[in-house]
Amino acid sequence: MKRRLMAAAVLAGLPAIAKPVLFDTPEADRILQAMQIFPRDNPWNEDISALPVLPGSDAIIASIGADKSLGFNLDMNFVIVPPDQKKVPVKVTEYPEESDPGPFPVPDNAPIENWPLHKNEDLKALPRPGQSLGDIQRHGTGDRHLIIVDPAHGRLHEFWQARRTDTGWEASQASTFDLTSNRLRPDRWTSADAAGLPIFPAVARYDEISRGMVRHAMRFTARRTRRAYVYPATHWASKLEDASLPRMGERFRLRRDFDLSGFPPHAQAILKGLQTYGMFMADNGSDWLMSIAPDRRLDLQGLETLSRVEGRDFEVVRTTGPDEGPRKR
Repeated sequence: MKRRLMAAAVLAGLPAIAKPVLFDTPEADRILQAMQIFPRDNPWNEDISALPVLPGSDAIIASIGADKSLGFNLDMNFVIVPPDQKKVPVKVTEYPEESDPGPFPVPDNAPIENWPLHKNEDLKALPRPGQSLGDIQRHGTGDRHLIIVDPAHGRLHEFWQARRTDTGWEASQASTFDLTSNRLRPDRWTSADAAGLPIFPAVARYDEISRGMVRHAMRFTARRTRRAYVYPATHWASKLEDASLPRMGERFRLRRDFDLSGFPPHAQAILKGLQTYGMFMADNGSDWLMSIAPDRRLDLQGLETLSRVEGRDFEVVRTTGPDEGPRKR
C-alpha cells in the first residue's frame, strides 16, 4: 500500500494527457520527468557502483569480446497513452502461454521499433527513407517491438513482432508490467525481451540524456549467452552451458576508473549511468549493443564516440537478490 501511495503521489504531478504522446517530443519529456518508473528500490533504479565484482567476470567479458566496441541502436521508441485510451484486442501468435491477456490501449499512432531513424544492425528491419508510420505498422521484418506507457494506470505494455493487419493488431508476444511494483514475470516466462525483463525502463531517453545522466540500468545484447538467468531475469534463450558465457539478467558496470572527460555531453550522460547503474544482459543480438530511444534532438555524432569504450572497460557485478540491497527488510 505504501508503495502504491508513493506512486500515486508522483502521478498526481503529471501533466494532463489528453491524447497519445510520441516519444520524441517535449510533451513526452515533461510526462517522463514527472513519473516514477518502478519503485525506487527496484533493480532498475539500484545504485550498483559499490557492489563487488562477480568471480569469473574477466572470463565473461572475454566471451563477449574484451576488444570489441560498445555500440548502440536507435531502436526502442514508445508512445504514452491517456487514461481513457480505447483498449483493443491483440492476437498473440507465438507465445500465448507466456503472454498477458488483453485488451490493450494501443493507439492509432503506435510506433514500431526503429522508426523513424536509421541506426540498427538489422538493416532489413530499418524503415525506408520517407516511409510513413502507417506503412511500417503493417510492413517490415525484425523484432518490431511496440512499447506503450500508461502513466495514469501505472502500466507498461510491450509487444514483440507487433503488426497492424486488416483485422486488427497482432504480436508474437505480449507483456504487461506494473510500474508501481517490483513483481517479476512468472519463472521461465519470457517477455518482449528474451530475459523476461521490461524494455522501456532500460532505454536511454533524450529527456534524461539532456539532463546529464541516465539514472537507471540500461540494456544490451550479446551474440552468445548461457542457458541460465539471474534476478531479475526470468528466462533464458540459449542451449549453451559454458560458465564463461553471460546469463540473462547478468549486470555489467563501467569501471569506476574509466575516464569520461573526453566524451561529449550526451555520451557522458550514458557513461555516467553505466558507472552507477550498469546495464543488464537482456537479449541475444550483436555484442555490446545498447538501446537508445530514437530522437532527432540527440547529438548523434557525439554518441558515436561511445565506440571508444571496449568490453574490457566493463566488469560483471555480483547483483543483489529480491530480498537484498535496497529491498532488504
